[in-house]
Amino acid sequence: MSGTKVCVACVEENKECECHHENPVKELGLSDEASGNSSFLHSVLNMVGMLIGLGQLSMPYTVESGGWISIFLLISLGVLTTYTSHILGNCLRRHPKSKSYSDIGYNAFGRHGRLLSSLFIYLAIFMALVSYTISLHDNIAAAFPATFTNLHNGSFPAAKLTAVAVAIALPSLWIRDLSSISFLSSGGILMSAVIFMSVVYTAMFGGVLDDGKIPVLRLRNIPTVSGIYLFGYGGHIVFPNLYTSMKDPSKFTKVSIVSFATVTALYISLAFTGAKMFGPNVNPQVTLSLPKHLLVTKIALWATVLTPMTKYALEFAPIAIQIERSLPLTMTGRTKLVARGLVGSTLLLVILVLALTVPYFGYVLSLTGSLVSVTIAVILPCAFYVKICWEGMSKFTRAANLGFLVFGCVLGVLGSFNSSKLLVIKLVGVHGN
Repeated sequence: MSGTKVCVACVEENKECECHHENPVKELGLSDEASGNSSFLHSVLNMVGMLIGLGQLSMPYTVESGGWISIFLLISLGVLTTYTSHILGNCLRRHPKSKSYSDIGYNAFGRHGRLLSSLFIYLAIFMALVSYTISLHDNIAAAFPATFTNLHNGSFPAAKLTAVAVAIALPSLWIRDLSSISFLSSGGILMSAVIFMSVVYTAMFGGVLDDGKIPVLRLRNIPTVSGIYLFGYGGHIVFPNLYTSMKDPSKFTKVSIVSFATVTALYISLAFTGAKMFGPNVNPQVTLSLPKHLLVTKIALWATVLTPMTKYALEFAPIAIQIERSLPLTMTGRTKLVARGLVGSTLLLVILVLALTVPYFGYVLSLTGSLVSVTIAVILPCAFYVKICWEGMSKFTRAANLGFLVFGCVLGVLGSFNSSKLLVIKLVGVHGN
């Protein structure tokens, strides 16, 4: 079917146009065949880029907090989230017209499913942006003195530097056509590679070796540790988009296996290297533990500073699209752009204030993983799969998925409680003095 006229709003929502308004329409060439053009390798690179982020910075700290045995928890959660990625693909195969995570929620539980999915998607974006801003604050505070030691006697106001960095990134939220800055999305893999190589280089040539010993297991910290591990695997909200972009969606499971295995191997390598090198003194962000006098440390710090600044526009995009959809159809494009920009700017300022008020990276990351990532990467995929594919399941598959769902709920409740308690204790301790 070619030359079909549809409205812009319906195209963005990936649904058949049934609107009868007078707004301009655009003409598209549509076909029944998939429009995806991503190869297997391209899809793997995309998925790895989606998974790797702030989580890798905390891997050494997480192993130190949970003990060496917690590495097996990391591997187990990697296997579990690989499986939940696979079952999301099964849900999409059952409903080929589905294009997004919220579409799967709708297919499973109707409007309530879409609403719940959207709620956690936006919550995930918000908390991720808070975590990115905290990371920006911590690393820019270390990067400036390390790089410009002769200025201001090495004293730099971290909050002001963070505000300036956010102000520099702010105009990117006003850009409607994100294709003009889509190259930033590939920066995640590059920055992660720079950070990883910096840690490896320091381990090999930096002359750092901590004598402190890390225990085999710290059971009381496992709920908190699991939240950080899950944060590193919580990219599921964009997997349906990756699935629909593939030339051959039947290879989605293989893409998931290769991608998660690659990311898990990187996490384990970074965790072992960083934990062995810095021991109990390791920082929640491993870049802040690297020797400040080394050039490689300065490169790693600035790579970590630049990462959040390139993420703001890309992370905000789903919220921006929803804002434009909710605006009256009678509004002009320029007015919508202004409204979108003002909301985005306000939201980013709120995030900045929150990040400066609660600058505790490890606790916030753990809370995000326990509250949001476990829901998006474990609980909801299993619930969707059970509801959509119940009839075709074996008894074992039903029991396994219900078990994973319960496990995710328990992990989420325990992790959220622990992380929240530690965060409150930290805030009370700081502001009480």
